[in-house]
Amino acid sequence: MACDTTPPTRPPLTAATAAELAVQFKALADPVRLRVLSAIAARAGGEACVCDVSDGLDVTQPTISHHLKVLREAGLVTSERRASWVYYRVVPQALQQLSQILAAEAGLVVTP
Repeated sequence: MACDTTPPTRPPLTAATAAELAVQFKALADPVRLRVLSAIAARAGGEACVCDVSDGLDVTQPTISHHLKVLREAGLVTSERRASWVYYRVVPQALQQLSQILAAEAGLVVTP
């Protein structure tokens, strides 16, 4: 006896898209990185100096730098050097894409 199949309402994620998204979700799957991202987003203009990001986190500066590198490589933040400091900014489009993917998987529609 065969199972009753239901028709798809949209195409599922491709392997390439899933692999790309997995990098971003993996970057967000760490509590320290989530706090770092939140600390950046919470600043005026959505931008923070690396020294601002480490406030309130009980980890060393090299650890913060590692987490920022992971977030940057995942495309979730950008960085810009100004004199001797590096400033980080959240990439809104990346977070919006992740939100839309999750909403679509839940059967919801997110408008840009």
